[in-house]
Amino acid sequence: MPSLKEFLKKKQEETANQADKPKPKFNIFPFFKKKHKKEGKIEHFKKEIKKQEKKRASVQKRRHNLILYVEKAGLSIAPELVSKKLFNICVFINLIISAFLIYHFSTTFGITWPTILLSIAALWIFVFIMLLFVLWVLFYLVIDLKIFKRKIGIEDVLPDYLQLTASNIKAGMTIDRALWYAVRPRFGVLAKEIEIVAKETMGGEDLKAALQKFADKYGSVLLKRSISLLIEGIEAGGEIGDLLNKIALNIQETKIMKREMAANVTTYVIFITFAAIAAAPVLFALSGTLIQVIGSFGSVLGDGASGAGFGLSFSGSGIEYSDFKIFAMVSLIVTSFFSAVIIATIKKGNAKSGLKYIPIFIITSVTLFLIADVVLGKLLGNFF
Repeated sequence: MPSLKEFLKKKQEETANQADKPKPKFNIFPFFKKKHKKEGKIEHFKKEIKKQEKKRASVQKRRHNLILYVEKAGLSIAPELVSKKLFNICVFINLIISAFLIYHFSTTFGITWPTILLSIAALWIFVFIMLLFVLWVLFYLVIDLKIFKRKIGIEDVLPDYLQLTASNIKAGMTIDRALWYAVRPRFGVLAKEIEIVAKETMGGEDLKAALQKFADKYGSVLLKRSISLLIEGIEAGGEIGDLLNKIALNIQETKIMKREMAANVTTYVIFITFAAIAAAPVLFALSGTLIQVIGSFGSVLGDGASGAGFGLSFSGSGIEYSDFKIFAMVSLIVTSFFSAVIIATIKKGNAKSGLKYIPIFIITSVTLFLIADVVLGKLLGNFF
């Protein structure tokens, strides 16, 4: 058994050895590093969530705008259904074109399969995107035309509707009941819109807010002014019946003035119509016939001059008749398009109302050009 002195000595040596050993240092950096990584991941997740929310909100906004836009045309089509139908149409058209390319190139030209597959791949990438874009443009164009027709229908029957509403108000009805009982089936689109306004007011919405929503729906200046005057009359508490009668008379006077203005510019309309669908096709046909005649006449003169030893050379025309014919038809189509738009702007004050004249002008001018080309070719051909 060790003595007390030896035990104390041993303890002193152990203490000295522990003092000589380097003390472990506490490194705080990994803790902050882990914490920073964790905070960075959280911030990254927050940013991703915000991006997804923004995308979702933008998609919902576009969907809502498309629904409202389609409802203005009187249709109830889901945006998903529209996208699906347009996509299926593009796929169907591309399938037909692909089948035609495979059959035509492999049997007629004997083109190798790798070239055909590359052509089909390019077709499904570029042509598919272009087709989808064109179909969406056509869809919006059709919807826009339907909205325009509905707006014109509302403006045509608005004076009669306001006069009936004024009569109901003078008979002792309240404004909302007068608006509702003035609805007639012959008012068409306006009757349906007033039914929507009546349902909204019955559901608890303010009448002025419902009328303002209806006025802002179609972008009609005439409708906005009329509804704005009606709302101001309701707020002022004046005689609404007399106000509505005056609004209706003002609308009718405005229509009469527009008709008189359209009658005053009838001369310009006749001149533009004659130049677009009568004069231009005949002049283009005459030019094409002259190109053919001068070409054949020059070749005859060239042979005679070279045989006589004059040293003159006559060649055919520098313009091929087939190229001129394509140029003439394209020019007639463009001229007819802009002529119809100009005539609609002059008569109606809006270019959209001339869209129905565009196919009539184009078909008439091109048909007259083809007829005049045949007739003039036979007449001048007999002379030369």
